[in-house]
Amino acid sequence: MGAKSDRQPVIGMDLGGTKILAGIVAEDGKILGTAKRPTKPESGPAAIADRMARVAREAVEDAGLKMGDLAAIGTGVPGPLDPDEGVVLTAPNLAGWHDVPLAAMLTERLALPAFINNDVRLGTLGEFTLGAGHGASEMVGIFIGTGIGGGLILDGKLREGWRKTAGELGHMTMLPDGPVCGCGNRGCLEALASRTAIERDIAAGIKAGRTSMVPKLMEKDGRERLTSSVLAEALNKDDTLVCEVITRAQHYLGLAVASIVNLLDVERVILGGGVVQALGEPFLGPIREVAYQNFINKRRARDVRILPGELGDSAGLLGAATYARQRLAAQTANGQGHTTQRMCGEHLR
Repeated sequence: MGAKSDRQPVIGMDLGGTKILAGIVAEDGKILGTAKRPTKPESGPAAIADRMARVAREAVEDAGLKMGDLAAIGTGVPGPLDPDEGVVLTAPNLAGWHDVPLAAMLTERLALPAFINNDVRLGTLGEFTLGAGHGASEMVGIFIGTGIGGGLILDGKLREGWRKTAGELGHMTMLPDGPVCGCGNRGCLEALASRTAIERDIAAGIKAGRTSMVPKLMEKDGRERLTSSVLAEALNKDDTLVCEVITRAQHYLGLAVASIVNLLDVERVILGGGVVQALGEPFLGPIREVAYQNFINKRRARDVRILPGELGDSAGLLGAATYARQRLAAQTANGQGHTTQRMCGEHLR
């Protein structure tokens, strides 16, 4: 590979259990081209790496560029990983992913420096540099969808933790005797307030004889699973069961936000993900109020801004692109490929 500059466009990629999304991102954060393909998680690591390389090339073509014009690729991956080694330790939504050297596999296929990190952590970085967190130096991101994940920005830097697992906010225990979470523990925030948890509680209510319009809405949309858009429609029509379940989820999320602010005293908390995007301010407002009520320090409480994300589905790929640019700049600066973090968004502010 020839010498690369962190001022060249980079590829930002978001690898999920259902889709692979790639974008070509300029130095100023502008997305020049995109491409998307289904993940086909059952196909295994090598086949998925091939698909990722194909999606990257399609995005480059969509941007009207050539691979030689790109500086690096950054990828957000679900699950625990080692970003310094570029290895995915495990990915629950991807079959057979254990100790997969994904960064090296992408470099081999694309002839570009490749960097990986947790997908939600990079979504937080995206919102920090280019979205609702811009201008802050202390921020937490919470993304609510099928599960709940988070990321921490402290002193202007993405905080990974010494074992590289900082930000697992969805697995804070909120109710010790609560429902079993996918991680095996009981009463995690994810088991109480994710879309999966909301779907479970609505289904339990219907099974117990409660009336709800949810089954008809799902049938109308041809859905087998409860989507955020179906939730939004039921909530807008004041479905009693849905309102009760959502209210309970909002309460736990508000308590979680308060606990995070009490611990870290951050300037902003950004809530993103499919549920927040679909339900909007009617969902976020009560979370905000519960949080403010439970701040231990009431002085200037409402100066702590609790906001929706601004970047939507682009948060992950923009964060991945920013991360790749930072890692490439750090390697260039120290000359020996070290992975020291630089200030988040240094090239974007």
